[in-house]
Amino acid sequence: MADFSKHKFGTKAIHAGADPDPSTGAIMTPIFQTSTYVQESPGTNKGYGYARGKNPTREALQKNIAALENGKHCVCFSSGMGATDAVIKMLRPGDEVITGDDLYGGSYRMFTKIYENFGIKFHFINLTDAENIKKYINANTKLLWVETPTNPTMQIIDIAACATIAKANNILLAVDNTFASPYLQNPLALGADIVMHSVTKYLGGHSDVVMGALITNDDKIHEQLYFILNSCGANPGPMDCFLVMRGIKTLHLRMERHCFNGRKVAEFLKTHPKIEKIYWPGFTDHPNHEIAKKQMRDFGGMISIVLKGASLDATFKIASSFKVFSLAESLGGVESLINHPATMTHASIPKPERDKAGVVENLLRLSVGVEDVEDLIEDLKQALA
Repeated sequence: MADFSKHKFGTKAIHAGADPDPSTGAIMTPIFQTSTYVQESPGTNKGYGYARGKNPTREALQKNIAALENGKHCVCFSSGMGATDAVIKMLRPGDEVITGDDLYGGSYRMFTKIYENFGIKFHFINLTDAENIKKYINANTKLLWVETPTNPTMQIIDIAACATIAKANNILLAVDNTFASPYLQNPLALGADIVMHSVTKYLGGHSDVVMGALITNDDKIHEQLYFILNSCGANPGPMDCFLVMRGIKTLHLRMERHCFNGRKVAEFLKTHPKIEKIYWPGFTDHPNHEIAKKQMRDFGGMISIVLKGASLDATFKIASSFKVFSLAESLGGVESLINHPATMTHASIPKPERDKAGVVENLLRLSVGVEDVEDLIEDLKQALA
């Protein structure tokens, strides 16, 4: 297999892990739609025994994603939550986790409703100043779980500063890199031990697949994560893996357009009279803008807005008035989406916690797609009117 690790991003996106099929010369990785593999004799096989453990289509995708994150290993899961779940399964009762106070609602729900029942303690704190972490570290602290940019208030967390603190205290650092994608940000290069992606979003990019991935350079961590995948069974199917490989081939092109459109939309919304607050890390007055500039290649297509003085009903009316943007959960697809976090993606977080994090009832989250930006701005104008 050709090594594309030293090539630039677009070349890696298209070629890493995707050697032509040796039996036919097919340029696209075949979909190995099989549950099992014939063995020559008991225990003697061609490297594959049962498809929960290994599948050639999945292996090609894992090599591709690892290359994009400049990582050695990748393990793919049936969803982003399946990937997150595998990281928490590396812990034991009594262990403690430090994480952010602005967090995807599904992660919060898993941490509090599932794993707190197993004796794992979670601290939800403001991570915008990495120094805050030190107050919560004790002998039981085993994991620092970071999202950046955060969902949905777009907080920027200094990954390198978090890595310095984690390493000094022998704590694992895992970074949810979903909002940035590997095109904009590579946490392993900044000192993270594990990178998580909801592959459903920018990597897949076409709103037609659900998947998660974990990337690491550590052989032992990879061994643990693969053991959890094979033992617990949250593996993705080969058709999904094929779809993601196809999606990734245009990731660099899509991200350029997401960033371009995101900037134009953010600039339009910043001066709109009906917008009280806008969250987008590309503005120089965004908290930690300088850190975003340092650790990201551009600022992405995710934007959140707070509607000035809007009631819940008024917010719902605006959210339901778009013609090009679609009101839906998820993000990172080619089509533009609008979302009401308080009742959709973050509904599982209690209201007092949501309010404290700024996830108020008049906040809307935009995933700016790759349509013609003039049409997106016209749609925003008519919906806000």
